[in-house]
Amino acid sequence: MAVQPEKPAAPSQTGKPVLQVLLCSPRGFCAGVVRAIDSVEQALKIYGPPVYVRHEIVHNRYVVESLRAKGAIFVEELDEVPADTAAPVIFSAHGVPRSVPEEAGKRNLFALDATCPLVTKVHREAEIHHKRGRQIVLIGHAGHPEVIGTMGQLPPGSVSLIETLADVESFAPVDAGNLAYVTQTTLSVHDTAEIVDRLKARFPAIVGPHKEDICYATTNRQEAVKQVAPIVDAMIVVGAPNSSNSQRLREVAERAGCRHAALVQRAADIDWNKFGAIARLGITAGASAPEVLVEEIIDAFAARYAVSVETVSAAEEGVFFPLPRPLRENQAAE
Repeated sequence: MAVQPEKPAAPSQTGKPVLQVLLCSPRGFCAGVVRAIDSVEQALKIYGPPVYVRHEIVHNRYVVESLRAKGAIFVEELDEVPADTAAPVIFSAHGVPRSVPEEAGKRNLFALDATCPLVTKVHREAEIHHKRGRQIVLIGHAGHPEVIGTMGQLPPGSVSLIETLADVESFAPVDAGNLAYVTQTTLSVHDTAEIVDRLKARFPAIVGPHKEDICYATTNRQEAVKQVAPIVDAMIVVGAPNSSNSQRLREVAERAGCRHAALVQRAADIDWNKFGAIARLGITAGASAPEVLVEEIIDAFAARYAVSVETVSAAEEGVFFPLPRPLRENQAAE
């Protein structure tokens, strides 16, 4: 069903209906995604193709296909990498279980770790809690690569996954007085706060991170959506269906009062039947979606509407993460 605004937009001088686009800021690439993509591109530049990448470097089909066209070969497991290769093997931004670099070491593979430093921070927190004898609760989504990687830092059974409030209610720890929690970095701030509050109510002694684990980029993008969603007729989140942070942006928009929020990979995927007589459209992008796709979608609306664009800013971002050491050293030597 098409979204209906309170007042249909009057036609412009061109005959097209007028559409105001509110662009959320920040949106799109975060520092961890930039670092991961740059890691692949620099490795291709320094060592030449092929460069093997375990799992999608980030969850975006456009980015993956662009890197594949330059010579990146994406694999799901290391056993897909030829035994005799000297080519770099890059671990994705989501992080990997400890067994993966161990296997790479046994095979003498040239491994480059593009794990986002904020994900690595969660890994280190979990390790410290484990060393202190605490049972660890991980708030996250089952099957997500980041969750698999975090749980894989420690021996089986050390980490209990909590996805919902119902999971909190049914959780039965070995020692309720000796618990700690960490979280996936790309969760809904609202949903995670509810789960943390319930954990603290049930287990007052539970220990949390010194600084929350949900990353700055996830928080900032959700905050921008909260500002825009209540005042638009529809919202587009540019991102992939397997991107956790993009899915959360769509959910945040709906919770904030947007009548129609759609997750769209690119312009060709827009269901125009659901974007009928709208006067205001919000657009944001998940942390792994490039700005070129945002521009593509604005152009698609501009072909049907007389579009004006305004940016709504929730925060300024200036975070930068350096490349993995071998790539930095090669850059410095050039």
